[in-house]
Amino acid sequence: MNLTQLFPEPAAPVLSATERAHLAALAGFDLMSTSRLVGLQAGRSPVEAFAIASGAEAPSGGIAALFDRHEGLRARWKASALRNQPEQVAEWCEQLGVEIIAPGDDRYPPQLTNDPRRPAVLFAQGDMAVLDSRRIGIVGTRNPTRRGALTAERFGHELAEAGVVVVSGLALGVDGAAHRGALRSSGAPPVAVVANGHDRPYPKRHGSLWADVAERGAVISEWPPGVAPDPYRFPQRNRILAALSELVVVVESRERGGSLITAREAAERGIDVFAVPGPIDQRSSVGTNELLSDGAAPAANVDTLLVALGLDHRRAGRRQVDTRERPDEDGATALAMLRSRSQSIESVAVETGWGLGRAARALAVLERDGWLVEVGGWYESLEAVRGAPGSEP
Repeated sequence: MNLTQLFPEPAAPVLSATERAHLAALAGFDLMSTSRLVGLQAGRSPVEAFAIASGAEAPSGGIAALFDRHEGLRARWKASALRNQPEQVAEWCEQLGVEIIAPGDDRYPPQLTNDPRRPAVLFAQGDMAVLDSRRIGIVGTRNPTRRGALTAERFGHELAEAGVVVVSGLALGVDGAAHRGALRSSGAPPVAVVANGHDRPYPKRHGSLWADVAERGAVISEWPPGVAPDPYRFPQRNRILAALSELVVVVESRERGGSLITAREAAERGIDVFAVPGPIDQRSSVGTNELLSDGAAPAANVDTLLVALGLDHRRAGRRQVDTRERPDEDGATALAMLRSRSQSIESVAVETGWGLGRAARALAVLERDGWLVEVGGWYESLEAVRGAPGSEP
């Protein structure tokens, strides 16, 4: 029996609607971190914490010392309180379909309850119950090779088909490819952990992907609407992504990057890290190959990951059903061209005699429906690379 069992932590109280609104407002203050938000609430209700942070009540103890150490923090929080009125923040969340979830709530992820740096509050669109399923995190560079993007898409699709929730960050590159692959499946829905408020999907080009993940699965943030995707928030969100995963797979990574931070956060929590091996002379594989040298397990295929979760990975005789929308006439024409070689929007337009707008629309629909992948402005048929489910459209 461990100390947690002998001396369990007291259960967090369930907050009232007013307390929840004040907590949500505090989370959106300038220069607010998880540790500061936790410190503000030490022995106080969110209403009392808001009064101190806004300057309505005098600080004492640790908060007074915090203000003394950080010149200008008191003024920044006072200004933030004027912009982040609790009632307005709560109403904004309701309009966006964002749930405010605090420790002690039934909807608070149990994977985070005893985390050493658990979020003081979460903001979620979608169904948090999807986290009750088996979960694998897929992360990687924002600038993958074509092979890396295809691997992430394939892993996402096959894991979802096997009933495993894909957890990722909705970023460009590997994250987005993994989520698109999962969404092509009728199996387990994906989960995204993002580094900004739900009012401004980031990156902008992933706006529709964000909406699809929220509709099918869940989009989770530590910050309320109105909070921008500032660079320092991404490393913070990576700890949540890692903690929600049963194991983490890094598909491609340069020598430094957010995916390596996620891998470190996972390892610190005793969560197994896998890496996809890559060519030694390719920069996008430097980070993953270093992870392998440091003891990460190689992820050559999805079966390896399913075995690690203790799931049945045998696929012999299993018929995969293609649920993709059939291409229309323009789509079928473009797809036939892509089966022989990669194409850009311009080359499709030239070969077909279409305008750029018509070519771009045809390729966008094919990518949305899972018939092709785009990397660096070049489009390639998935069937041409690795025999996706189904056959000719």
